[in-house]
Amino acid sequence: MQRLAVIDIGTNSIHMVLAEIGKGFSYKIVDRIKEMARLGDGTFTSHRLSPEAMDRGLTVLKRFSMLATNKGFDPILPIATSAVREAKNGGDFLKLVRKEIGLRVRVITGEEEARLIYLGVRNSMDLSKFPAMIVDIGGGSVELMACTQKRLQFVRSLKLGAIRLKDQFLKSDPPDKKMVQRVERLVSQTLKKSLSKKRFTHCQQLVATSGMAGNLAEIIYLARTGRPLPQIDMATIELDEIREVEALLRTKDTPTRLKIPGLDPRRVDTLYPGVLMLRLLMEHLGVKQVRLSDKAIREGVIYDFIQQHQDGLRAEHEIPHVRRRQVLLLAQRYQFPKVHAHHVAKLALSLFDQTRSMHHLGEREREWLEYAAILHDIGHHIRENKHHKHTYYLITHADLPGFSSEEVGIIANVARYHRRGQPNPKHTGYRLLDRDQRRVVSSLSAILRIADGLDRSHFSVVKKIHVEPGEPLCLHVSFRYDPELELWTTERRKKFFEKNFHCRIELKAAAVASKNVA
Repeated sequence: MQRLAVIDIGTNSIHMVLAEIGKGFSYKIVDRIKEMARLGDGTFTSHRLSPEAMDRGLTVLKRFSMLATNKGFDPILPIATSAVREAKNGGDFLKLVRKEIGLRVRVITGEEEARLIYLGVRNSMDLSKFPAMIVDIGGGSVELMACTQKRLQFVRSLKLGAIRLKDQFLKSDPPDKKMVQRVERLVSQTLKKSLSKKRFTHCQQLVATSGMAGNLAEIIYLARTGRPLPQIDMATIELDEIREVEALLRTKDTPTRLKIPGLDPRRVDTLYPGVLMLRLLMEHLGVKQVRLSDKAIREGVIYDFIQQHQDGLRAEHEIPHVRRRQVLLLAQRYQFPKVHAHHVAKLALSLFDQTRSMHHLGEREREWLEYAAILHDIGHHIRENKHHKHTYYLITHADLPGFSSEEVGIIANVARYHRRGQPNPKHTGYRLLDRDQRRVVSSLSAILRIADGLDRSHFSVVKKIHVEPGEPLCLHVSFRYDPELELWTTERRKKFFEKNFHCRIELKAAAVASKNVA
């Protein structure tokens, strides 16, 4: 197993991720570490890295390098962006890092930074439905990427980062009206010039990465729900909410800003220009909502590393759909019973499609059911006894890029209730769901329980299900070989379905000729 460390030396912070690359050319993040070194403080006015900033950066890099080495992660891949790239003494800093730590830092251009961010996002989020714009608002620069799932259409690297705008324009606390107007004018003119061609504004979804966007989402979610944001990845925030936070930040001084619930104190002076930049971009593109991704340049470096060492990502080529790929990789990680899992998924989806008039659920819920069916037995990897509970634990603690925390919770609960027991508010995982989510879990797990019962022997004895509406609801089961174990199991598992859908099920079995078997 290849183990590598990626260190991102940014203007505001230095990040390190420790990753393991598996046999299937997938990777797993083992650890993430972040230090706000503020390497770019003052750099964009003096055009030099200050001695204090260089000392902070060197201290962090020594600690990160030692940690990665001690844990056996090799190679270490450090990259640096705008602060080092633009500083007149950036080369001196790189020589110092090379001499004292032994790291050879790769300084990347804004365009390369954008390409790596795109790699990180597109391999963890489904961008197939609409053309998208990805924005990464860093301390020194802003990277814009117009893209689809298959290709990067164009990139723009704009010198509009949050620290740069603060240092050059926002010199009072809070900034006065003229300062704000100057920043807005500069950002608007730059966006208009950079995104002037008509095709550049035809994005139907906006995705934001970076710590700034994540902290903004935390503030908004806390104000919206009164609870902390459970997961940044796949969270969505609205333009009106962004405007409210921007107005709050613009009119408050530092001590007052620090009292804003959810605000990261380390971003107290840079969050406002970053939020202003995001708001103006959304207005320019005409979008009302932005979705967040916690995958960016560091994950992009990992994918780039894999691509350079293999002819493409085998997992990506074999399973193009991002979400399905992540589910199957998770299933494979825990040696799932492949034939059984896929057959149960097939039966469950057939039952779902034929009972739509009863559950009134849509394609999103159908996808959740399929993924829960594929994963429902991975708990055997821990222990056969109570494996349904172990399945719930493995799903909820897995890294599933492309899924919101709410989706992960629903899929895990559906898989948990596939065999025995009924959803109960006393169960922690179920208690965390809202009323609508609980209804979905009950409906889908009732369907999954029937489907799993119909493959009790794991030999795909039952080939098809035909649902005949009425009272009772007749399940015509077409089988090859002896279906007695499947019928016996399903008779004992149908009660949950009957209770949930207020009906009575009658099983009717009929053999099918071999030539008719798909």
